[in-house]
Amino acid sequence: MAIWVMAAPVHLFFSILMMMNFELRPSCGKIAKLPLSFKDLRETQCAWNPARRGYKFSLGTKTMNPTSSQASESNYRWVVLTLGAFTFTFVVAMPTMCMPVLFKEISDELGLSLVQIGVIWGIGSFSGLFSSLIGGTLGDRYGARRTIMIASILTALAGAIRGLALDYVTMLITVLLFGFVARAIPTNVHKICGVWFSERQLGLANGVVAMGMALGFMLGSMISATLLSPLLGGWRNVLFLYGALAMVTGFLWVFIKAPPEKLLAGEGESETISFRKALKHVIQDKRVWLYGVVLLGFNGCVQGLLGYLPLYLREIGWAEASADGTVASFHGASMVFVIPLALLSDRLGKRKPFFVIATLTLAMGVGVLTYMQGDIIWGLVMVVGLFRDGFMAILVTAIIELEGIGSKYSGTAVGLALFLSAIGSIFSPPIGNSFAEWNLSAPFLFWAGLAALAFLAVNFIKEKTKQIKPPNLSPPSFIGE
Repeated sequence: MAIWVMAAPVHLFFSILMMMNFELRPSCGKIAKLPLSFKDLRETQCAWNPARRGYKFSLGTKTMNPTSSQASESNYRWVVLTLGAFTFTFVVAMPTMCMPVLFKEISDELGLSLVQIGVIWGIGSFSGLFSSLIGGTLGDRYGARRTIMIASILTALAGAIRGLALDYVTMLITVLLFGFVARAIPTNVHKICGVWFSERQLGLANGVVAMGMALGFMLGSMISATLLSPLLGGWRNVLFLYGALAMVTGFLWVFIKAPPEKLLAGEGESETISFRKALKHVIQDKRVWLYGVVLLGFNGCVQGLLGYLPLYLREIGWAEASADGTVASFHGASMVFVIPLALLSDRLGKRKPFFVIATLTLAMGVGVLTYMQGDIIWGLVMVVGLFRDGFMAILVTAIIELEGIGSKYSGTAVGLALFLSAIGSIFSPPIGNSFAEWNLSAPFLFWAGLAALAFLAVNFIKEKTKQIKPPNLSPPSFIGE
């Protein structure tokens, strides 16, 4: 477990460095003096240094000449991408995935039944049923950066309030509020990727932010119950801590510059889109609905599985650390493979084959869990988790690439797909958990059926063969020092 905790942030960091070998130094060649002003932070520039084969960051607009200023507009996107990945980690994923491993402690204190736990785990998706769509449309109209900042701050407050719950009803209400604001964030993070990155790098960009989500899922499930809860004095303080981390991350978006006008104009973003126009345009597109059905089955299966698996393993005699570690291994495998899958998808110019493999692997793997015992569950869970976040990154990319959607309508389109996904996430946990009254392993068959639904829906997707150039990971060479 300790290896996963130490390796996860390092993996995310070096994955970004793989695309951006940089050197942090002022353009004058001297060490920057601290503290930096807000203006310095907002005007941080980035240019390629061919002599040192690395990026240099310059603080303030006076240190950059016009040519390097043009380069900074292109290279600044990596700063935006990094913050988007950590927003997924600290604002969305860790505060969400800490709940399944804390449910045992929470249920003991609040007196919750297994079905009530399933309802709480799924109710966040119910509130997000509409906020995913509304949040995406707000991002299309008012800008994704502003929407992410406000939604992140509200998510931090709502997440911390969960720690004040006194019984089943108050926990249900606070989780409902948390899910409502948190679900507005992913659509806008992916929209920002669509604005700042070209088609040949879009899959990779979505893969990086998806890896941030996987990192948060893994850390949240690994350290919340076994490390943070004993250290901080209970589950309530764990939720307060996550609220504070999310608040800090949300405020960092204040320092992010808006995309250059030429990027917005290139995607038709300069036009302000009304809520009605964006929604009408996207709702009429049957392809978006089909992708939504795929997400309904896929995420419904994953949502139910991850909420129930720690409880199931403890019930059949596993130690608490081992049960939580199994869920963490699911997210660890997903985090390791998300970038390679996104890169391979971009290089091949194909998305559908990955959807077929991912949904089939999930359906078969979860179904087989019904009959497995012992340590083999570890390996099976890791295999099932290989495609989770890579699947999400590639699917979101496919939606943005749809003709007539683009980044202009991407917020609304991704929001609609997540709206349908939330339907599966709402009903999957309580319905699946109810089968446990008949047999403890029976819920896995129900969730395998949802994954099979996603597999069937994938076969109706018609994908045009596209020649997408692989991402150019070598830095630009036209900037001198």
